[in-house]
Amino acid sequence: MALLDDVKIALRVTTDAYNSEISGLIESAKKDLQIAGLTDDVTTSENLDPAVVTAIKTYCKMNFGNPSNYDNLKSSYDEQKAQMSMSSGYTEW
Repeated sequence: MALLDDVKIALRVTTDAYNSEISGLIESAKKDLQIAGLTDDVTTSENLDPAVVTAIKTYCKMNFGNPSNYDNLKSSYDEQKAQMSMSSGYTEW
């Protein structure tokens, strides 16, 4: 299943009307993970690591619409990002 489809399921979106917005959020999440030190190949490969996919889904949930649990999602995403940015499996440190 394509990442866009996975994220749409996580967001509970069944229409294609938001595909452009969601695709933009996915790309923003990838860029944010790269800024945190994750290598390009970790964030752009065809078969993304499950932890990367989970972080992208969390980022999208946090930034799609106006979620009532934004603070919890932000905290969760920041923790996921921090864990990956400290791991040699995701970075070149």
